[in-house]
Formats: sequence, structure tokens, C-alpha cells
Amino acid sequence: MRTISRVSKTSNPTPEVAPVRWDSPLAALPRLTPARLRALHGAGLQTVHDLIRHYARRHEDRRKFPAFPSAAPPEPLCLRGTVQSVRSTYFGRRSQFTLVLAEKSGHLPAATVQCRWFNLRYLSKILQAGQDLVIHGRPRALKKGGLVFDHPDFEVLESDAPDSALIHLNRITPVHPSIGIWSPRALRRLIFETLAQISGQAIPQLWPASPATAAGRADGTQPNHLTTATALRAIHFPASEDEFESARTHLAREELFEMQCVLARQRARQTGGRAPVIPRQSKLLARFLKALPFDLTTAQKRVLTHIFDDLATGHPMNRLLHGDVGSGKTVVAATAMLGAIAAGHSAALMAPTQVLAHQHYENFRKLFEPLGVPVILRTAARQEKSGASGPRIVIGTHALLFAPEIVGRPALVVIDEQHKFGVRQRAKLSGQEPHPHVLVMSATPIPRTLALTLYGDLDLSLLDEMPPGRLPIRTLVRAPEKLGEAAAFLRQKLDEGRQAYLVYPVIEEGARTGLKAATAEYARWSERLAPHSCALLHGRLKADEKDVIMASFRAGETRVLVSTTVIEVGIDVANATVLLVENAERFGLAQLHQLRGRVGRGADQSWCILLAGEEAGDKIERLKILEEASDGFSIAEADLELRGPGDLLGTAQTGLPPVRLAKLPRDLPLLEEARSAAQKLMAHDPELTDHPALQVRLGFWEKQLFAGVA
Repeated sequence: MRTISRVSKTSNPTPEVAPVRWDSPLAALPRLTPARLRALHGAGLQTVHDLIRHYARRHEDRRKFPAFPSAAPPEPLCLRGTVQSVRSTYFGRRSQFTLVLAEKSGHLPAATVQCRWFNLRYLSKILQAGQDLVIHGRPRALKKGGLVFDHPDFEVLESDAPDSALIHLNRITPVHPSIGIWSPRALRRLIFETLAQISGQAIPQLWPASPATAAGRADGTQPNHLTTATALRAIHFPASEDEFESARTHLAREELFEMQCVLARQRARQTGGRAPVIPRQSKLLARFLKALPFDLTTAQKRVLTHIFDDLATGHPMNRLLHGDVGSGKTVVAATAMLGAIAAGHSAALMAPTQVLAHQHYENFRKLFEPLGVPVILRTAARQEKSGASGPRIVIGTHALLFAPEIVGRPALVVIDEQHKFGVRQRAKLSGQEPHPHVLVMSATPIPRTLALTLYGDLDLSLLDEMPPGRLPIRTLVRAPEKLGEAAAFLRQKLDEGRQAYLVYPVIEEGARTGLKAATAEYARWSERLAPHSCALLHGRLKADEKDVIMASFRAGETRVLVSTTVIEVGIDVANATVLLVENAERFGLAQLHQLRGRVGRGADQSWCILLAGEEAGDKIERLKILEEASDGFSIAEADLELRGPGDLLGTAQTGLPPVRLAKLPRDLPLLEEARSAAQKLMAHDPELTDHPALQVRLGFWEKQLFAGVA
């Protein structure tokens, strides 16, 4: 139901209510029905503090009252006038309330517009002829002439009402994400009134104020002059664009600082225990490295030095191995895991999907069974019992976290594709005693500085060198009308004995308009490429079905794999030399680079064809970055600039405080400043004795971080 605003000098829009504190439960707010309270709770809002951090999706400038237009404008606008007439029309249970708003210009006849609301019968009791009214919306032209606003925002003004009393209009107006039965308008009023009720209260600031912990500032001053209380008011209802940006900067710095403090505490927890000592030198390791059909790159040797230096200390290793697609991360991980076996311990590898886990299992069996090292597979669909009671290598999905009877107490845990797991899973591992060493790998290209800061609980090693002998992948961006040429090229490569991937953004048609779907295109390609065999792979298939499909593709029996992004990581078939992506503009550059890494795994020339969709427009120019760039990190920089961080600060770091106001990479200096301040604070006051508000906040997030991992 729409809330109506009626304001005057003698009638404040915020009624007199009992005092409410910033940390009060939402139930303390007046006039909240049980249904409305349940909706707020369902969105994770429990306290007043949670509510006032429900930030607007955008702001609209509703401060200008132009003359009434004669034609429909391209943008929404605010108009101020007098209600000339009202009319209610009924159609059975349906109703329409219409009013005519006349411009107060002093000219006759006055310009007018219509306003209509459907099925809101109560408006006839509120809106009357002669009232002064402010409306906001986007009008459209009527066939019979004139303009009409359908369901505009509005406020009724008494003749003596000050403009400053308006909530929805004549200001820079927030538009908040709706919550169930709460419309953006209703939330705006609730937040406005709540901020008025806690006005003057001091909301604890998280950012450290003491010179010892200020982020490198010699005078110990605050990063800006705002308090958290004034920043929270200004982030919703700013007086100007400059005030909004100051508030956003203040609150973004605090949320980044909070995240970095959680990571700093997690790092201290991870490195504080004892872990098995794993030396580098062993006959088993020497046999393994000598048997490899290639020499390790300089970068691989350097990273292995970092890893074995950590493993030999007796303290838990927590290291991120970051390397571009095809840089050789798996052999580095295999070498480290074999070191654990040689020292008399077991090791485990967790992959994000069953398809990738099965592939790792097959590859590790080839590497280690000649050495007499048992390798077993554990996924939700396949649970092997190992006959070996001694050191062994266990490969699986995150199901390994819940299978101590299979995994035992591994000395080393390798997590493949770190962004698919996150801090919460690492927290479970660090809670074991003795701690396992943890090596997390990622080919997801993240700018180097950003990776150092986001993964603050991990040390970082970079594989910045590609193995020799691989030809660069030829990348071609093509308009949709070039599909026929792409199909002819694909058939030529299949006739030469090669294999191919065809990738689509959705599984079925209708999921999103304008997108080609893997299921429908599989049928078309099967007919188009006959007699070459095609198979369909997507995330809804059962695990054993995926295994059969992938086994057939690896064996060369299936020539073309029509798929969604389930093949994004880890799939390694050297004979696959063509990747074709349709609706390529719907993917991020970094994700397309990941997909491109599925080809180019052998010595032959490989091709990546990016076909834009019919509605790609100027987005096709963005794709052309991939024609020139082959370095994942430079592509990631470009992607971050174009698309923003997306879920980089959410999914990638499950269990951490949300980052909603920071804008990366623009706010990267804030992120680095927050990281430095968090490290200094933890060194100066690790128990947060002098920072009780921060102690409470970190306690809350650490409960979230460890929820479900005990």
C-alpha cells in the first residue's frame, strides 16, 4: 500500500514516538505491522543499524520544477501544481483514480497533465481539488492529446508547508531496493523517519582514531571530517552530490576496513598453530621430477621454493598460487602434495565441480600410480574406500570437508579455483588440529594489487611465465551474421580430426530473452555438423551423466561438446583446438579468457571465435580487447574498469562483511589504506581492548564466517 505524505509547518512528517537507539531491534520502531517486520527480518535486517545501512540503489535529482511540458520528455521530471479536478471510475473490482494537475503559472488557460492510479480506491479520500501537489515520474503522450503520469510519486502540500519538509520530492531522492511488501517509497519514508529518531546519537566509528593505528597519518587525523552518523544520514538524503560522495567515501572506507580486520584476525588464527614439517628433499620427489616429460619453468621453480620454505617451518602454510590459464599450477600442486606423501602424510585436493575433480583424479593417477602412491576419488556421486591405510592422495569436491573417514588428517590441502570456495571453507580447515597446510590455486585473473588486498589472509605466489612450446590462441571477434563462416571453419577443423567446444550463456530458451540456449543449439549443431558426433553438457545433468560425457570427449569419441560455462575451469583435452562462444557480449572479459583456456592445451594452433548476439550493439568493441590481449591480468584490469567488481567481494569471499559502497578499481587506494590500518591495529591491539565497537562487529562476522563449519 502506498504511503501518503501530507506536510505543513505545524505538522512535522516525523510523529512523536518513544526514543529509539541506533542499536535497537526493529520491533522498537512504531507502526510496524507483524507482516512488515517479518519482511525486513527476511531481508536480514534485524536492528535499526541494519536498516539505515540498507543503501539506495540510485538517487534521483528531484529538486527542479520545470514548466509543464507539451511533449513527453526522455527523462523523469518533477512538476508542481494545483489539483484542478478528480474522478473515480469503477470496472467491477477494478478502479481508476484520475486527477488533472494544473500549472500555477499565472497564465490562462493553465497547462495541465493527467495523473492516474489503478486499484487504489483510498486515494479518493486523500486527493481533492484545490490541493497543491508535487509529482515525480515519466509522462507519456495520450492518443487524444496531452500527457499522463501513471502511478507517479507525489506529496500533498499545505499552503504554509516549507519545502524542506518534503521526503520524496524537492531533494536528491534515494531509490532503495524493495523488500517484499516494502516499496522503495515506503522504505524511503521508514528510513527518513528512523534517521530523524536517532538524530544526535553517536554511532560508534570502526575506523581507528589513535595516532598509533591511523593509516600512516603522522598527525593521527581521521580520513575525512564526517562522523559515521552524519555519513549515514548523507548517504541516504544528501544535500548535494559532493556531500553524497564524501559520505560514500567515509562508509566505503569503513566497510573495507571491517573486511580487512576480519581477514587479519583469520590470518593470525591460521598461522598461530602447529602443522606437520614437510621437507623438500626426498628420493620420491627426485624420481617424480626426473620422470616429467618437460622441464619446470623458472616461475614454477621459484613458487615451489616459496611453498617448501613454508612447509618446512612447522607453522601452517596459507598460500594463494595465482597463475594464468595454462601456466602450470597443477604440476606445482602435485609436487607439493608428493612432498607430503614422502614425509609420511596424506594430501587432499578439492575442486569446485565433479567434472573437474574427476579430471584431476585421472591425471593424478597417471602421475602417481607408477610411484606406488594411492590416489582415490571422493565426490557426492562417487565415494571410494581406500584399501591403503598409509599416506594417500584424495581428490574430490568440497564433500571432502565432510568426509574425515576418507581424508583422515591431511598434512596438505590444495583448493583448486579458490573463488569457487572462499574464506568459510578455509576457516573450517584452519579449525583442525594439527592445522593442515593450505595451498589455494586460482586462474581467475584478478589484478595483482587487488589480489594481494582481497586475499589478506593468504600469502601470494605468482606464476607469471608460460611453459614453452605452446602457440598463442588466435582469437576472432565476429558479428552474428558470420555464423555460417564460423560453422564452415569448425567443420573444416573437425574433418582434420580436431575437437571443439561450443559455449552458450543459458541452458534453455526463455530463461533470458535474446539469448541462444545450449539445449536448442545442441539440436541444431548435431544436424549441421553430422556425421561428427555432438554431446550436450550443463550443470543440471547428474554427476554420472557428466562423467560419461566427459570420458567420451576425452577419448575423442565425441567430437563437439555443446556446453554452458560448466567447462570454464580445468577441462584439459589437448585435441580440442576450437572454442566458439555465442552471445559472447553477455560474458565478462575475464570469464571469456577463462573459457579460452580450454583450448591451446596441446602443440597445435588453437582458435577462439567470439560471436556477438543480435543485440550486442557497441558491446562488440569491448570483445575486441581479447583479440589483442593474451595476458589474463591485463584483461582483468580492463574488465574491472568496464564492469566493476561484480561478486568479486561477495562470492569470492563468502563469510566476510559485505562491500556495497566501494567502487573498484577506483577505490583501490581506500582498499590499500584499509588493509594497512587493519594490520597496524591488529599489531597494536590484537584483542581490540581499546576498540569495543569494532570488537563487537568482528565478533559478529566471525560467527558468520564459522557458521556451519564446526
